Amino acid sequence: MLANIRIILVGTTHPGNIGAAARAMKVMGLSKLYLVKPKTFPHLDALVRAAGAEDVLDKAIVVDSLATALGDCSLVIGTSARKRALPIEILGPRQAAAKALSEVSSNNVAFVFGRERTGLTNDELLTCHYHLNIPTVASYSSLNLAASVQVIAYELYLATTNFSTPKKMQYDELATANDMGLFYEHLQQTLIAIDFLDPTNPRHLMDRLRRLFNRARLEKIEINILRGILAAVQKTKE
Repeated sequence: MLANIRIILVGTTHPGNIGAAARAMKVMGLSKLYLVKPKTFPHLDALVRAAGAEDVLDKAIVVDSLATALGDCSLVIGTSARKRALPIEILGPRQAAAKALSEVSSNNVAFVFGRERTGLTNDELLTCHYHLNIPTVASYSSLNLAASVQVIAYELYLATTNFSTPKKMQYDELATANDMGLFYEHLQQTLIAIDFLDPTNPRHLMDRLRRLFNRARLEKIEINILRGILAAVQKTKE
């Protein structure tokens, strides 16, 4: 399903960002990378930052214009941290991933990322059907290029993967209410024996301990261990 999705980087200045973007893509199952007028490519820094995603770099298509990169795409989503004077509909990362996947079976879909310092121009963004904005804190909204690609690649992968609900852990037989009641009696006796609990002024100590152990959902074998410890403590007081 992700085969019809391409990542387009426009005017990338640092080749290391291209390599890091390739790595971000590969780890999430994306492989189509288009580069529009990169300042320097190919370059050793790109290979180093790709860290295993060299195949994505090897297949990267370098073109002279955004129009060429978008030529056969029916859905184009442009990323930008800045709102524009002539706005187009804005999507968040999850919305954008859902929109892309709703069309990708029959259309080529492009996610466009702009220059590190200035992003996409107004004209470039207006070639897109949607404006994708990744939410950040208002005081510092500029994401690294590869980090932006990673966010979108993750959302695309997440949307295409059927994550089943994790199976509940298999526990040994859980302690019954009777088991717990006997344990609390044993615990109280021991705490009194070691002068930790004053039976004339108990405050809420036992109530708090009950709440603590009830949250733990103890197993029978754990109760046995704890009561064994209590018995050993009591022997030291005999």
